[in-house]
Amino acid sequence: MAMSVRIHPLHENGSQRVEIGGRLDTHTYGELDDRLTLVLASKVRSLLLDLAPLEYISSAGVRSVFRARKLLAERGGKVVIANAQPQVQKVFDIVKAVPLSEIFRSVEEADAYLDRIQKKILANDED
Repeated sequence: MAMSVRIHPLHENGSQRVEIGGRLDTHTYGELDDRLTLVLASKVRSLLLDLAPLEYISSAGVRSVFRARKLLAERGGKVVIANAQPQVQKVFDIVKAVPLSEIFRSVEEADAYLDRIQKKILANDED
C-alpha cells in the first residue's frame, strides 16, 4: 500500500494540518520529507500531523517525523501528533521520538493545545 499526504490550508494562526495515510516506510518517507519541507518553508508556526489513516510506520517514517520536529523547533515552533492508530502509537512509545505530551487522541484536542501555546507566546511578546 502506498502513502498518502493531504496538506490542509494554513490556518490564520499559523497552524498547518497534514494528514498522512497508508504506509510510511523506507519506500515512502522521501515523499513525506519533500512535502513537509515545502510546508515548513512557509510561515507555519505549528504542525499537526493527523495520523488517523496511517496504518504502518517504520523507523524511516519516525525519522521523518523527528526531522520535522527538529526543523520547526529551530524557529520556536511545535509539531504534534493526533489520531495515531494503536500500532503506530506503540512505535512512538517504543522509540520515544515524540513526547507523550505532544500526542493527542483527536485533531480537536491537538488544536486546543496548539491554540493555548500560541496565545501564551503572544502574551509574552506583549510584555
